[in-house]
Amino acid sequence: MNGYTAHPIPPTVLEELRTTDDAGRAPAPATDDEGGAPLRCCLRRSRAGERIALVSYAPLRRWAARTGADPGAYDEQGPVFIHAEECAGAETDRLPFTNSHRTLRRYSADGHILGGRLIGDPGAFDHALREALDDPAVAFVHVRAVEYGCFLYEVGRG
Repeated sequence: MNGYTAHPIPPTVLEELRTTDDAGRAPAPATDDEGGAPLRCCLRRSRAGERIALVSYAPLRRWAARTGADPGAYDEQGPVFIHAEECAGAETDRLPFTNSHRTLRRYSADGHILGGRLIGDPGAFDHALREALDDPAVAFVHVRAVEYGCFLYEVGRG
C-alpha cells in the first residue's frame, strides 16, 4: 500500500519491555513450540522454536510521552508478543496480519479516538485503511486483532 507505513514497536521501547513491561512486570520468555504468534517487534509470525515473551504495552501512553499529547481515558495497555531477545526488526514493508478480521482505530493528533472500523473481509483492509488516512484529521491508525482486541501495529503516512 503506497504512502503508508506499518510501524513495529521501536527498538528502544522493545529494550525496555524486555526488562519491565508497561504494567511494571518482568517478562517471562518462553520457547514457542508451535509458532504463529504475531510478533510486534518484527511484524511477522513467530516460528517454532523461537524465544518470545508476552508483555504489556501501552502504545498511546508512549506516543503521548514523545509528543506531549494527552490521550486521557484512551490511554490503555494490553498484551503483545515480542522476541525475547533483540531481533532484526520488520522484514518487509508490506502491511502484515491483514488476512483476518481486524479493527482500525483512527486517532487525532491529540490522541483521541476519531472512530473505528471493523474489517470483516480481509479484502477490504486496504480500502478501509486508505479511507481512514485520507481524512486529514487522522494522525495515525492502530490496527488491532478482533479476537482479543490486541494492538498489532500503528500505521502512518509515508
